[in-house]
Amino acid sequence: MKNLFVLLILQLFSIECILSQIITVGETGDYPNLEAAENFISPGDTLLLQPQLFQDGSQFLEDVNGTASFPVVIKAQVEHQSIFRVGTEAIHLTNCSFLEIVGIVVEQQTGNGINIDDGGDYNTPSKHITIRNCIFRDMASNGNNDLLKISGVDSFLIEQNQFLNGGDGGSGVDFVGCHWGTVQDCVFDDPGTTGIQNKGGTQFIRMQRNIFKNISQRALNLGGSTGLQFFRPPLPDLIVDAFEAADLEVFSNVFIGNWAPIAYVGSVRVKVYNNTFYQPLNWVIRVLQENTTSGFLPCSDNEFRNNTVYLPNDLTEVNIGPNTAPETFIFSNNLWFNASDNNWSPNLPVTDVDQVIADPLFEDSMGENFKIPFNSPAVGAGITFANLLADFEQVTYQDPPAIGAYEYQNPVLDKVGVGTNAPQSVLDVVSSNSALIIPRLTNTSAVTNPVNGMIIYDLSAHCVKAYENGAWSNCLNLE
Repeated sequence: MKNLFVLLILQLFSIECILSQIITVGETGDYPNLEAAENFISPGDTLLLQPQLFQDGSQFLEDVNGTASFPVVIKAQVEHQSIFRVGTEAIHLTNCSFLEIVGIVVEQQTGNGINIDDGGDYNTPSKHITIRNCIFRDMASNGNNDLLKISGVDSFLIEQNQFLNGGDGGSGVDFVGCHWGTVQDCVFDDPGTTGIQNKGGTQFIRMQRNIFKNISQRALNLGGSTGLQFFRPPLPDLIVDAFEAADLEVFSNVFIGNWAPIAYVGSVRVKVYNNTFYQPLNWVIRVLQENTTSGFLPCSDNEFRNNTVYLPNDLTEVNIGPNTAPETFIFSNNLWFNASDNNWSPNLPVTDVDQVIADPLFEDSMGENFKIPFNSPAVGAGITFANLLADFEQVTYQDPPAIGAYEYQNPVLDKVGVGTNAPQSVLDVVSSNSALIIPRLTNTSAVTNPVNGMIIYDLSAHCVKAYENGAWSNCLNLE
């Protein structure tokens, strides 16, 4: 019976494989646009977008569902050559699941770039959505318009995307009531007022290994202010212990020149670990409570640890608003440096335990290379966290880790030069008045684990010996 069950599962799996199809979308494809193909999409299908401009207006796809084994994939045939231009939105997904969007360009919309939601009913959230290697750019509106708007979506992955030149009042990514997602390896360069906004009951989101730069207000809005009717899941009639955002993780990101890199806004249990903040413009951190409805928790119990903060001059490190509980925050193992004042220290709401105040010695900050050398005060000065594994370049953190977004890496050299900057072999020794000295040992037995190719100077025999074919040679005749 067990074997019959396994055979049945394999047969069903094979049937889905056979039924999966490639559907071309474009001027000379199977269908001219995504909406035209909607009713013919099955789990496992790939919608291959031809390299062209798509200017058909908003493409609405509803109840398009793949499976865990057979997702529906919407993919550019040629990377970044399928361009969705103008319209209110490029694509609007409602109540979709196990769906991936890969390699497209979204530009010049007037509403949102891409919109993904639950149709206003969180009982049927969109879920298992992946957005990968896409470019969102040049929003054609300056209101509250987002390059990527996501509402009521659970279990998602947003990775390797670029969010560029957004609207003056919008966000690169705006989460409203979203859960269990990851945003990683993305670039947010002038994406709007905010890089990523997390509000409306958003919870369990990890943001890691991203770059945030040139953002006019809050690079990360860890919370916000949401109309009560938009929370997911819906708020009860009697509101108790509610929050705008909770249990967010901000790990190993790089922030360059933003007005306020981090804003905790009506959020709780948010962890900001091992990030590098370079030359923030006005504040490093904001602690705010914008939703003061009865039953909401104050902004509290958040953490800021293992971060490197490099300031060009004096500013207000932490801006604290009313109705918050900054005394409940944890600060520890952060490295702070003010390039304009050697006698400076940050003004923080609580003690920054094991704080370091020193120049982190970035390799090339002008070139936006924030790696650290072996003698950086950040090396080994952090505290270890089990859920923090890798740095900005996915190098495993040491135990204890470095402070900041980069772990120190021992250089791996394929050539070493002594007396020369241009070695021509694995080891190239150049000298006009000296010589190479090989190891001088009492005798060959001093070498505990010899391997073929070793050479030594045997002090007892007064000669050079080599280890070859699993044994030490007699004295080598070097005449």
